[in-house]
Amino acid sequence: MSQTPFPAASRGWRRAVSLATSLALMVSPAAAQSGRAQLAPEVRQALRQALLKSYAELFEEAPRLEFSASQIAAMRKILEDAQKNCSANFRRRADDLGRQLRDEQNRLRADTARIDDAERKKRHCSIQNLRALESQARVLAEHAIPVAYENRKAKLELIEKWPAELKQIQADIASGAHLKRKWGDVKDIGFRELVPDQEKDIKTGQDAVREMKMAGLMPPEVDNPVVKKYVTSLAQRIGRHSDLRVPLNVSVLNSKEVNAFALPGGFLFIQRGLLEAAENEAQLAGVIAHEIAHVTGRHGHRLMKRATISSIIYQAAQVAALILTGGAATIGTYYALQYGFYGLGLVLSLDLLGVSREMELEADQLGVQYAWNAGFDPNGFIHFFDKMATREGYVNGLSWFRTHPPFYERMVQCRKEILFLPPKEGLAVNSAEFEQMKAELKKVTAQAAEEEKDRPSLLAPVQGCPAPEKIEYKPGEPIEKLCPEPGESSSGAR
Repeated sequence: MSQTPFPAASRGWRRAVSLATSLALMVSPAAAQSGRAQLAPEVRQALRQALLKSYAELFEEAPRLEFSASQIAAMRKILEDAQKNCSANFRRRADDLGRQLRDEQNRLRADTARIDDAERKKRHCSIQNLRALESQARVLAEHAIPVAYENRKAKLELIEKWPAELKQIQADIASGAHLKRKWGDVKDIGFRELVPDQEKDIKTGQDAVREMKMAGLMPPEVDNPVVKKYVTSLAQRIGRHSDLRVPLNVSVLNSKEVNAFALPGGFLFIQRGLLEAAENEAQLAGVIAHEIAHVTGRHGHRLMKRATISSIIYQAAQVAALILTGGAATIGTYYALQYGFYGLGLVLSLDLLGVSREMELEADQLGVQYAWNAGFDPNGFIHFFDKMATREGYVNGLSWFRTHPPFYERMVQCRKEILFLPPKEGLAVNSAEFEQMKAELKKVTAQAAEEEKDRPSLLAPVQGCPAPEKIEYKPGEPIEKLCPEPGESSSGAR
């Protein structure tokens, strides 16, 4: 398999872009004077269509696109304004729902002595529903909408900057300068030492796992031998082709969050939701390789110099307190909506510790190297990242983007590293074992859904109520569906 299996854009789409970019004006003088970004409708539509493309497609297409600097600047202003308006709309909605919630609570308090049990339960269900709706609106306003628009702006930056980046990459390869980059000695993976003393992190990781379990902050493991064996085998294969110097301890957690995290000393946790979200083996391998890179780079050790395990657990307790007391909604509200306290411990990934921009970029570079060295198509990580940012980032993958570096920087770092790697034939994208794992995983998911059906949560403690309402938005829809631009209906946005 080629290392760059990117689908080419259709000739029709390229013709549309060329037509749009050859049309007249991009930003009018009047618009510039008023400070409002304006684009010719054809150019705006062509850019919007381009921004719906995947990163993989745009890496191939960007060198052939011909949008001007003024067009790019105008579109960036349009996106920034749209993000502000969209977030503001949902903050207002959350405030309005909060007022309705307080009114309903006050009415319950005033009437508590004279209502029967049936009416009381009806009021409880109403309060429960308002809490859920308010939390959804705040999560959308503060996290999901910014993620969606940051993704759009990153793709716009890719269209703008990638052609020059690609020329520099090609020049570096031609001159051999790429071999002098940090960790450019990829032929020595497994025989080089990135950061000394990995083995000293084992006790730290053991302590972290023990404290998390004692605090009830670790979901149970998946009880399916096929799933566990496959994930462990895949992780061990990548570990053998990495710079790992400690045993790899793999756990598959029965949680529907799309995430994975590694604790110091080689303790790797893969969540069920990640297995469900990965479309092929290369995508899953890319994420696992990224997490192993956090271990080989000793990122957890460096972070825990600033925060003890106990203080991390305390932060998780603070998140729970905010939810229980109706405090300002945080990312923790999202967890409560999905799982209740049962899944709250999942905030204890390296995200909560405050992974630095430098560490994430290191893990991206090393993860690409490890996936490639283990025989997997390293583009899998880019494809998974794109899937999450485009389709899942608003909801199930929210925490995945919470403290990570800007999307553009990460995508360019990964693509650059892939181009710098020596060519290798037969890189795997999928396998029969992966498909078998996915088939078994459906059984695990079905059983978990049945068990969770009647489990009370922090935001839905009352049993027998109608299912909490959900804001009219689904993962997989473009953000314009949630926040139509002026003159568009929500049903017609694409």
